[in-house]
Amino acid sequence: MNIQWYPGHMTKAKRMMQEDMKLIDIVIELLDARVPISSRNPDIDSLANNKFRLVLLNKCDLADEKINAKWEAYFKEKGIMVVTVNARDGQGMKSITAKIQEACKEKIERDRKRGILNRPIRAMIVGIPNVGKSTFINSYAKKACTKVGNKPGVTKGKQWIRINKNVELLDTPGILWPKFEDDMVGEHLAFIGSINDEILQKVELSCNLIAFFKENYPGILAERYQVEENLEATEILAGIAKNRGCLLKGNELNYEKAAGILLEEFRNGKLGRISIEQPLLEIK
Repeated sequence: MNIQWYPGHMTKAKRMMQEDMKLIDIVIELLDARVPISSRNPDIDSLANNKFRLVLLNKCDLADEKINAKWEAYFKEKGIMVVTVNARDGQGMKSITAKIQEACKEKIERDRKRGILNRPIRAMIVGIPNVGKSTFINSYAKKACTKVGNKPGVTKGKQWIRINKNVELLDTPGILWPKFEDDMVGEHLAFIGSINDEILQKVELSCNLIAFFKENYPGILAERYQVEENLEATEILAGIAKNRGCLLKGNELNYEKAAGILLEEFRNGKLGRISIEQPLLEIK
């Protein structure tokens, strides 16, 4: 599938981020733990090339635990500071401030030598749409600072949030990049709900997801939907439609509705802990 989605407001948001980079000390990049490579915006590397960096693998509770550990090792091997978090229930959140200070220790030491003490570190939080930035910020600040939604594009503008005496956070809208060079990136982002569903061919997308499950997580579709997995993806989707009573007039199967159910239940973790991507290189 060739999926591309770059609405006009993202160009403006990227320009705004570029201007705001001079105000901040560290870029905190929120990734989806199920697709850490596809959810990394390559534009961030050029925008933040002289800033301290911290990667957060969010929604870790939805991803395969063993593969989460592999991704942590992968980023650490590349010299990138990383924390695995679940912003919704607070997992990993207590370590964030210490990690920010560790990442910015050179800056803190420079300030100390100049006699500047207790100046808060200014951090910019970046991430693709629907990666959980608003939930993360509200959890980190321990108060409702931002509007939370389960669809891409809820955060439209920027806002500064004082987290504590040590950290101030600049929220930014979720942005993608103009062209996905690899078709798999668009597909993976569509799986997790970071692409506007209205532009997607949900039946084709769900059949591709079924094929992935059959190869990598055999048995989960049979358990969840009581379907025979030794069939073509479209036949399995038909089985899901029957199981969930997705019918049109005349008892014709509603494939579109069944596809929507499958995608939603994957995104919400009802099929279990599933990682779509894992590091290509085995980390020793």
